[in-house]
Amino acid sequence: MSRMLPTRQAEELHKSIIAYLSANNLSKSAAALREEAGLGEDVYDATTEKKYETLLEKKWTSIVRLQKKIMDLESRNASLQSEVDNATPGSLSKRNQDPASWLPRKPSKHTLESHRDTINCIAFHPTFSSIASGSDDCTVKIWDWELGELEQTIKGHTRAVKGLDYGGPRGATLLASCSSDLTIKLWDPSDQYKNIRTLSGHDHSVSAIRFISSGAGGSQSSASANLLISASADKSLRIWDTTTGYCLKALRGHTDWVRDVCPSLDGQYILSAGSDHTARLWDISIPNPENKLTLIGHENAVGCCTFAPPTAYVHLATMAGLRKPPPASSSAEFLATGSRDKTIRLWDGRGTCFKTLVGHDNWVSSLVFHPGGKYLLSCADDKTVRCWDLAQEGKCVKVLDEAHGHFVTCLRWAPSIQKDGRATNGNGTQQEQGQESGGSLKRSIGPPETIETRIRCVIASGSVDKTLRIWAS
Repeated sequence: MSRMLPTRQAEELHKSIIAYLSANNLSKSAAALREEAGLGEDVYDATTEKKYETLLEKKWTSIVRLQKKIMDLESRNASLQSEVDNATPGSLSKRNQDPASWLPRKPSKHTLESHRDTINCIAFHPTFSSIASGSDDCTVKIWDWELGELEQTIKGHTRAVKGLDYGGPRGATLLASCSSDLTIKLWDPSDQYKNIRTLSGHDHSVSAIRFISSGAGGSQSSASANLLISASADKSLRIWDTTTGYCLKALRGHTDWVRDVCPSLDGQYILSAGSDHTARLWDISIPNPENKLTLIGHENAVGCCTFAPPTAYVHLATMAGLRKPPPASSSAEFLATGSRDKTIRLWDGRGTCFKTLVGHDNWVSSLVFHPGGKYLLSCADDKTVRCWDLAQEGKCVKVLDEAHGHFVTCLRWAPSIQKDGRATNGNGTQQEQGQESGGSLKRSIGPPETIETRIRCVIASGSVDKTLRIWAS
């Protein structure tokens, strides 16, 4: 066999093998190789042996790591090639230019690192390029997602921060956070995120918090622009007045930990998800809010839920077998839930599950509809973000493998920019904001279809790997 290595490299290989054999108490083999290779004391002494002792093992493990990287790159290349092969030049051009067809792709624009533990929740500021993240390290961090820079660290909670949301009346945006320390805190972004109020009342960990659009909660007063809904391990949901800090209503029906909560576009309904394997739809527009629907079908804890935006009705109506889509002014026509049974279920407003999306290999942790209405995005403990095409019966059309190095815990879409200055919340639906006039807050929102919006092609995800990633075009 012809020699493949130059003399110098061959000699280094021999030294590495001899040092490895000696380190593993194979002295006879080491001596035999040393004699045959002609390595005397002048070229192989005790110092040389120490130098080469672990070299062979290091080279071996690095080769294994590189081989895995090569296999991953080959797999990614095959996936991208498949995308290219299945797309026409026209569709590729449209996908790159049309925000309604944009989907996240690797690599992420920014990987933001500062938290010392799992990131549980994220929320985009409705106006500025700020994003908040909450962590098991008890802090909330404010970042500039365009520049990828940390702006501020907020301390106040004494245990893990589980939920975040921006909201409130126009011109007076607040950040709400909830925690395993049983409290909800309100922070003022216009005053260096000063803690202006702490809400107490839950008897166990508070797992999710969301602002409710004005005109909800059975109230027409100015307080209705300042409502919050919280979900807790004490099996209840609570509606709060952020102005006074009072709990206005307690909603009971779940028989186990309430994991997530989402208000409808118009603030009339609340969707909740719990460890009792159910999701529940609540009508909070009446004086005594009631559990309107109980969605039964998941085989494990339901960890996330969301309302479909009106832009998705045309696709979901087809999937549900309807002749025509419901009116865009109706806010609770279609719902989505994600579960620890690894599935995502799509439901109609009557509580019928018309589609189950299967693909994740672990617990589904977060769901968000594309503002354009065509896609549903999900993340899970299998470290992936998946994109489901609602125009193709919910087919999974894109997978971001290894989106994070550990479980992906949360996902939010940046708020759309609206022509009249309004913004949408992080699940792609419009968040209404009040307008002060003569001391009262009046509804200033028209039908969703009459308001022009510009979709921001920006998504954020958080993970157990302690990083926040920004996916942008």
